[in-house]
This record gives sequence, structure tokens and C-alpha cells, in this order.
Amino acid sequence: MMKKVHNGDKGETSLVGGAVSKNDPRVEAYGTIDELSSFIGMAQSVSTQEKVNVILDRVQNDLFSIGAELATVTAKGSESRIKADDVLWLEKSSDDVESHLTPIRKFVLPGGSNVSSALHVARTVARRAERRLVSLSKSEYVNPEILRYVNRLSDLLFIMARYCNEKLGVKERTWGPEGMLGI
Repeated sequence: MMKKVHNGDKGETSLVGGAVSKNDPRVEAYGTIDELSSFIGMAQSVSTQEKVNVILDRVQNDLFSIGAELATVTAKGSESRIKADDVLWLEKSSDDVESHLTPIRKFVLPGGSNVSSALHVARTVARRAERRLVSLSKSEYVNPEILRYVNRLSDLLFIMARYCNEKLGVKERTWGPEGMLGI
């Protein structure tokens, strides 16, 4: 059983290196990364696509590494958990999954199957995480590979949402006057 601490009752939380306000940009950033990981877990819980689940396993582990790094004030040049190879892996995964898709010609509306919908929610949380990371990077050092990773991750989540719909035979809805008429 986890020991009850109650140290956060006054609006502060502990980071490696000291206490900060719970609305500190660093806390906002790693909190959003944690939220992203939770939505990815939700998507994975309804996914029947092995290719997607294998990728999401790795992504969740990477997100925990990102959260741990963000919870520690690090100096520029210090060893990072997320490296260029991790970003490259995301890019290769995106290319691999996308190679199985019909090219899109219109904007795709989020939705479709349960797994696709959950991946779209995760994608939008990834975009918010990216914005939080950019805000944090204006005042403190943030490993640039983390910024690149989260940016590429939102692209991959979009591609996987489309992949799941296609594999499940769910037709994508598109944006625009034609889409509104059901054409």
C-alpha cells in the first residue's frame, strides 16, 4: 500500500530539486504527458490491431521517460532519456503504418471506431503537450528531442487512427460541404 503524503494540499508539488506550484509550466508539461499516456492506454484497451498495440507499448514507455525527465530540472547538455533514435523510430513507424493506407484528399473528421476516436483524443492531447513543452522551453531548458518526439507522435496517432478505421472497415468522414451532406 502506498503511503499517504498529503504534501500537495497547499498548491505545491515536489520535483527533483525542490517544491514548485502545481501550475508551474514544468508541472503542466509533465502532467499533460501523463494525461497523454492515459489516453494512449485507453486506446490500446480497445484496440485489436497488433501493429498498433506494439507501437503504443513503446510510446507509453517513452512517455514515462519523458515525464521523469521533465520532473527533474536538467541542465543543457546533460544526458537525456529521449534521443534522436527515438524520434527516428516514430518516423519509421509512421511511414510503415501509413504505407497500408489509402491516401487522403480531404480533411478527416475525428471519430469512427472506438479505438480511432480514442487515438484522435490522444492526438489532440499530444498537441496540447507540445504547446506546454514549447511554453516551458521559453523559460527553462527542454531537451529538443522531446519536442520533436511529441510533435511526431501526434502525426503517428493520426495515422494510426486512420489505420484502425480502415482495418475495421469504418468509413472516414471528411470535412466540408460535401461531408456535411453525407456525400
